[in-house]
Amino acid sequence: RYNFRGFRWLQAMIFAIEEINSSPTLLPNMTLGYRIFDTCNTVSKALEATLSFVAQNKIDSLNLDEFCNCSEHIPSTIAVVGATGSGISTAVANLLGLFYIPQVSYASSSRLLSNKNQFKSFLRTIPNDEHQATAMADIIEYFRWNWVGTIAADDDYGRPGIEKFREEAEERDICIDFSELISQYSDEEEIQQVVEVIQNSTARVIVVFSSGPDLEPLIKEIVRRNITGKIWLASEAWASSSLIAMPEFFRVIGSTIGFALKAGQIPGFREFLQKVHPKKSTNNGFAKEFWEETFNCYLPDGSKNSPASTSFHKGHEEGLGAGNGTAAFRPPCTGDENITSVETPYMDYTHLRISYNVYLAVYSIAHALQDIYTCTPGKGLFTNGSCADIKKVEAWQVLKHLRHLNFTNNMGEQVDFDEFGDLVGNYSIINWHLSPEDGSVVFEEVGHYNVYAKKGERLFINENKILWSGFSKEVPFSNCSRDCLPGTRKGIIEGEPTCCFECVDCPDGEYSDETDASACDKCPEDYWSNENHTSCIPKQIEFLSWTEPFGIALTLFAVLGIFLTSFVLGVFTKFRNTPIVKATNRELSYLLLFSLLCCFSSSLFFIGEPQNWTCRLRQPAFGISFVLCISCILVKTNRVLLVFEAKIPTSLHRKWWGLNLQFLLVFLCTFVQIVICVIWLYTAPPSSYRNHELEDEIIFITCHEGSLMALGFLIGYTCLLAAICFFFAFKSRKLPENFNEAKFITFSMLIFFIVWISFIPAYASTYGKFVSAVEVIAILAASFGLLACIFFNKVYIILFKPSRNTIEEVRCSTAAHAFKVAARATLRRSNVSRKRSNSLGGSTGSTPSSSISSKSNHEDPFPLPASAERQRQQQRGCKQKVSFGSGTVTLSLSFEEPQKNAMANRNAKRRNSLEAQNSDDSLMRHRALLPLQ
Repeated sequence: RYNFRGFRWLQAMIFAIEEINSSPTLLPNMTLGYRIFDTCNTVSKALEATLSFVAQNKIDSLNLDEFCNCSEHIPSTIAVVGATGSGISTAVANLLGLFYIPQVSYASSSRLLSNKNQFKSFLRTIPNDEHQATAMADIIEYFRWNWVGTIAADDDYGRPGIEKFREEAEERDICIDFSELISQYSDEEEIQQVVEVIQNSTARVIVVFSSGPDLEPLIKEIVRRNITGKIWLASEAWASSSLIAMPEFFRVIGSTIGFALKAGQIPGFREFLQKVHPKKSTNNGFAKEFWEETFNCYLPDGSKNSPASTSFHKGHEEGLGAGNGTAAFRPPCTGDENITSVETPYMDYTHLRISYNVYLAVYSIAHALQDIYTCTPGKGLFTNGSCADIKKVEAWQVLKHLRHLNFTNNMGEQVDFDEFGDLVGNYSIINWHLSPEDGSVVFEEVGHYNVYAKKGERLFINENKILWSGFSKEVPFSNCSRDCLPGTRKGIIEGEPTCCFECVDCPDGEYSDETDASACDKCPEDYWSNENHTSCIPKQIEFLSWTEPFGIALTLFAVLGIFLTSFVLGVFTKFRNTPIVKATNRELSYLLLFSLLCCFSSSLFFIGEPQNWTCRLRQPAFGISFVLCISCILVKTNRVLLVFEAKIPTSLHRKWWGLNLQFLLVFLCTFVQIVICVIWLYTAPPSSYRNHELEDEIIFITCHEGSLMALGFLIGYTCLLAAICFFFAFKSRKLPENFNEAKFITFSMLIFFIVWISFIPAYASTYGKFVSAVEVIAILAASFGLLACIFFNKVYIILFKPSRNTIEEVRCSTAAHAFKVAARATLRRSNVSRKRSNSLGGSTGSTPSSSISSKSNHEDPFPLPASAERQRQQQRGCKQKVSFGSGTVTLSLSFEEPQKNAMANRNAKRRNSLEAQNSDDSLMRHRALLPLQ
């Protein structure tokens, strides 16, 4: 078939040479000539043509002018333009490099040709494929594809190009499902196998590094099988090939996105193409063949296959234009046909890409010769700054100047070859569309790739211009697995490529806010992942708040305790001169109530957001308050016990147990707790602490106590005082209850111990805000226990039983206690006496002189007349019946006004009689205590 585009490239070379020859400034008074050889897209033909002028150059180097007439001698070749395909250029460059003949290719883009150790004289005006392979990987990454197939021509263009693409794809985590090699010489079975692989693959994107002729057999078979839905990513060699970009193929390859070289401008080239005519181009045998193929006719006076007719290589990478018809049955050409009336790839001059590269290659050689022509001796590129002689210029000298070339082309761009002989250029990105006018395939520019830009900023794509499958705007899906939504990450499937994965939910505390995240990111310390794990939200702050129901309830109980304590204090203050209040040691009761107020108030420091100052205040406040409370109870109980056990309360006892000493003892006990707190706050002060470890999604703001040992000392000392207080209270529990509340103090201490013993395991097993809640509950429970047991009975008597709040009731209770002790002692002595009598003589009986006796029949030892008994009951006095295991003693004591001296004297006599007959020291002690009331 005839290569229409190849003929246009040939025309571009001729146009450039004629333009240079007619230029008054570029190589004046010099004429460039040319010879054109046809490679026929084969290495053998290319080497045959190359050897023809290499041999001629060798003959010229022998300088045979003096031996023969060389007027018909062909001048030496100083430079070569071409070839098109990288495989052809590789073979030619190996040969030309031996003779240092410069070769400037316009379409060979293989990255292997940048190896200057192997290809010493090769240069090119097309960018290296290395940039194109990188651009392909960038496009796949841009559209978030990761599952592709690759097809490459089995030559020096396809293999290196696809290998570079694999390297770039691996860096971007792009997986390749299949990789196949093709060739225009592949047999049908090989093509069928490749098509089977494509049809069975789940990859929808296919990257192809090939030329049009190599790809054409594969595309035809795919069209025959109607394999649609694939996205083709085309290299520059076939992205605009007229062999592939055909309307009948569009339903299969309509989604093609390809690379094209940046288009150039050649002024006057359009008119030059239109002037082509066999009669005007007698030296160009290709013009005759072009004319016949264009108009499907034949020229009678010329032969299409003239031996002198040689052509450029038939588009190994750019593709071939399909000729139509055969030599047979063609009408003769008239010579008057209009070239503009026929649409062929030859007249497609709207985007001059390869043609402009040919134009630029010719001008590069011309400017190298211009540099030689204008070289100033001493500033040349050769030894000692010498210059080459333009009249006897040799190919290696032209190569030297080409490597140092620097000029501005007709588009105002700087042209200079780098150290690898390459020109770095940009790419246009095209998308195949179907023209609505004539149904032809058009190449719509949808973006560009700037190799000069920074990495990450080189690619620009206008997605609004892209049509997928010729009509759709939706980007196709080409991934091994469906995208993992935000909140999940990609999980590796054993035995599958990394692009095939399963979506795994991010664990708690981690998140992913992007699609297809390879890993979940950890939330910052104070944040936690939301329910969907797509972002981080601030962690929930937990502490015993004033506003939560539990905090409100504890606060209400604390306020209730403060109110009740204040109420009791008010009652005791109002009735401060009544016997009940006086008998309970009025001043210590006030101090005890004040300490209970402090206990209730200290619980409020445990509620609310912990601050450094509240953390340092709450434990000392609680500890000191309770020690003050327990100290008051201890001193109060111990004083009464010691007084009752004293034989005769002397002035020394009264002085020793004076009010000042009581307060001193309370202060000393409390001072020890204060010292413990001061040492604690100085050495290891508590502080506010944000605890992240208990629950991942919650920050517990708690108090770090600084030293658990110090806290243990604080609570331990409090419990020690409570234990001592309990001991004395238990010992004095049978003292007159109206006079001393020892029984209730015993109960309160029991409650106290139960609360704080339960507090230890509860404190150790709770966490977060409940630690504070447990301590608040313990404080309130202990405080309410002390308040209720010690004071509620007194308040009840004061407010609701005022008849019992009298001096006589108090004295009666005290005296009754004294008689109980005396009677118990008498019975004990009687039992001892009986035991002695039984042991001596076996006789039993009671002491006849005792006026207080014990009878087995439980009769009153002091029977009184009925009238006297009634009179005694009417008097203000008391009667107490004491029961023992061996009998009952009824004790009676009354206190009258001074005018009832007779009754008092009689009771005094009875009491004196008892005292005379019973020498028990206990009775004397309690009798002596009566005036103390």
